[in-house]
Amino acid sequence: MAWLLVIAAGLFEVVMAYSLKLTNGFSALWPSVAFGVSAVLSFGLLALALKNLEVGTAYAVWTGIGAVGTATLGMIALGENTSPLKLISIGLILLGVVGLNLAGGGH
Repeated sequence: MAWLLVIAAGLFEVVMAYSLKLTNGFSALWPSVAFGVSAVLSFGLLALALKNLEVGTAYAVWTGIGAVGTATLGMIALGENTSPLKLISIGLILLGVVGLNLAGGGH
């Protein structure tokens, strides 16, 4: 269950970052609201997961989901560049997250 909370927290981190891009410096109301709500949900779910998981591994997975998800969403929804180096780097982040999980991230 704790890992599901980390995954959900990571997905809300993606929403948080995407919303932040759309806030236009917090001058756009609804993206700003979405940013705030998703930030609270992301950190709140991570905090709950940390009751049962090692902080280093859980935090790395959370940020990995956020980084990979945000980079992917940026390429798909915002037309950001999709260079081979960027794609390889995203793959390396995923590999690192898998490695941390295989190394044992629970209690």
